[in-house]
Amino acid sequence: MDLDKARARFAALRGRKSTVPAAELDEIWAALPTVRVEEILGAWQGSGFDTGHPVHRRLSASGWYGKTFLAADDAKPLIMRGEDGRLYSDTELGKGEASLWMVEFRGEVTATMVYDGQPVLDHFKAVDDRTLMGVMNGKGFGESGPFYYFVLERA
Repeated sequence: MDLDKARARFAALRGRKSTVPAAELDEIWAALPTVRVEEILGAWQGSGFDTGHPVHRRLSASGWYGKTFLAADDAKPLIMRGEDGRLYSDTELGKGEASLWMVEFRGEVTATMVYDGQPVLDHFKAVDDRTLMGVMNGKGFGESGPFYYFVLERA
């Protein structure tokens, strides 16, 4: 799949109300370019793909808003919107915060968020200048998944 087709398919799957097949997301992921840590610093609003992964239900129910990357050693993986409308970093749910590293995943080195308090990694690739595709991976996920797939857009 070339990059233009991957972007078009990504946009179509984002709008889907039904379950999205993980295999299609894997094909899109393979076609997207990697990113460097310094390219993704800033605030991001998130949403997930419903592949049936339990993380999708948990994040949807918890009020997940997105992620904030202030520096390589200062990443906030679970930015939530409180009942008062304010955004905050949920360090309890996230078991701390995180840092950003360049990590190999599926044979490519790309910016990856490493959680401080749990064996979880979020790998990122660029859909375009304002959009990232993320794949959550970690201990217990297995070498080929199932992974949790999500989207980040610059806030």
